[in-house]
Amino acid sequence: MQARISRRPSPEHNRAVGGAKRSKHMEGAAFDIAMSNHDPVAFEAAARAVGFLGFGFYPRSGFMHIDLGPARQWGERFPPRETAFAAETPPAREVLAESRTMKGTGAAGVATLGAAGVEVAQSILSETQSAILPLVPYLDTLRWVFIAVALIGIALAIYARIDDWKRGRR
Repeated sequence: MQARISRRPSPEHNRAVGGAKRSKHMEGAAFDIAMSNHDPVAFEAAARAVGFLGFGFYPRSGFMHIDLGPARQWGERFPPRETAFAAETPPAREVLAESRTMKGTGAAGVATLGAAGVEVAQSILSETQSAILPLVPYLDTLRWVFIAVALIGIALAIYARIDDWKRGRR
């Protein structure tokens, strides 16, 4: 915040700058704030919210006077400024649900459950191995297929996350 505040207000300085005889600057209860990097409307609202009551507007000189004196204002207000609206972003939950990362991890999760299911089936069927002996080699292969799909899903999720990060997405 740029402020034009003299360190020790003096009657001489006050006269030299054309200040009022009973200036609140002399009491240390007034400030002249440069508006070059502020939105004057927002700044005035914030100053009023914390108790400032006196407002002088000097748009041609680029500053606003604020003080703790009685409620009053003078000068011509600053012209309205165009302000850019922030880009609307959907809630993170919706973005995450639609992301490629979640789709990849979903595939990995399904494949992991499939591999676990094959493990369970294999352990149950091992007891009755004699009856289903011809299927056992296929179950082992099926388990490895599910593991491979899980690893591919994880790899896709990692790739999508890195790609999203590079593109500036969440």
